[in-house]
Amino acid sequence: MLPSPDPVALAHSASLCDLLCGEIAAAGGWLPFHRFMELALYAPGLGYYSGGAAKLGTAGDFTTAPEMSPLFGATVARQVAEFLVQTEGDVLEFGAGSGKLARDILEALDHLGCPPRRYLILDLSADLIDRQQQCLAALPAHLRERVCWVSALPEHLSGVVLGNELLDALPVHLLCNTGSGWRERGVTRAESQFQWQDRPIVQTSLLEWTHAQSLPVPYLTEVNVAAPVLISTLGSRLRRGALLFIDYGFGAAEYYHPQRHQGTLMCHYRHRSHDDPFFLPGLQDITAHVDFSAIARAGVQAGLRLAGYTSQARFLANAGITELLARLPAGSADYARAIAPVQKLMSPAEMGELFKVIALTRDFDSMPMGFRNGSLDRLL
Repeated sequence: MLPSPDPVALAHSASLCDLLCGEIAAAGGWLPFHRFMELALYAPGLGYYSGGAAKLGTAGDFTTAPEMSPLFGATVARQVAEFLVQTEGDVLEFGAGSGKLARDILEALDHLGCPPRRYLILDLSADLIDRQQQCLAALPAHLRERVCWVSALPEHLSGVVLGNELLDALPVHLLCNTGSGWRERGVTRAESQFQWQDRPIVQTSLLEWTHAQSLPVPYLTEVNVAAPVLISTLGSRLRRGALLFIDYGFGAAEYYHPQRHQGTLMCHYRHRSHDDPFFLPGLQDITAHVDFSAIARAGVQAGLRLAGYTSQARFLANAGITELLARLPAGSADYARAIAPVQKLMSPAEMGELFKVIALTRDFDSMPMGFRNGSLDRLL
């Protein structure tokens, strides 16, 4: 049984439901799921990421790696620093959450002697931007003045583009084959409830995807069109540097495995996971795992080089998280507080293997430190 929200939260969700109902009616009674997911997450003032409720940490719905340990950001910063030394450019972080990762990276880069020219944050949520500003206000002035928020992607980029748990929150199409061929799953409204309804696929890219598949029946899965488009756009604008994305997912062969016949769509509400995206729209996160083969392919087609793909555990080990942990006095309270989160970040049974890290680069030919051992490129 999922916990019940308070009356204010219920009213918020009801307002978003009214908006969704209006969209469904305007679309002729059927809304493709990717549009439902887009509105549920990002509708201005009402979507999950646009509303004012806490998302991260113990008071929210889930906890991300930066919230668990400052050593995560400090380790990522070592990889970022390697890119910045050659580019002398900026860091652009997509969807910066609470601002904790930005703060940890900036402090670590300053300690390493290579702060970015600017630390740009691109976020669609006014509420999260406010939280980020509060978090980063604690930085020293010489770092704080490097941070700026942008509302659109710069035309030209040099440095590092960073996204931690960004791609999983991009809207996905749901495709299903129940025996009569592939169809797209969408949302209707009947008897005061959202309901599933399948219709013929009309989008060309989705039709092309179905023609390339040989999967058992029945089969339900997601196709993320938005993520490769984002990578392609970034690739066209990156003059020199790297795209670095951290998220949970698989290569295509594992993602579209015959045994994964119910897809990966998941919802997160008050630290509980379930698979009903119609539950309290606007009050829960909706995600799908990332097809990293599609990400790599989009980057290469945009002229970037696949510089590395590995597990989060291997990336953190390669980039020196154990070295940073060892700097804390053994047996101290700081060490005791640090060890458990680091173990969770790296454990195969926790986040270590499910989460992957991918780097796509332009004009950076050496092997990035985070990918020098444990390559999973063969799985893409």
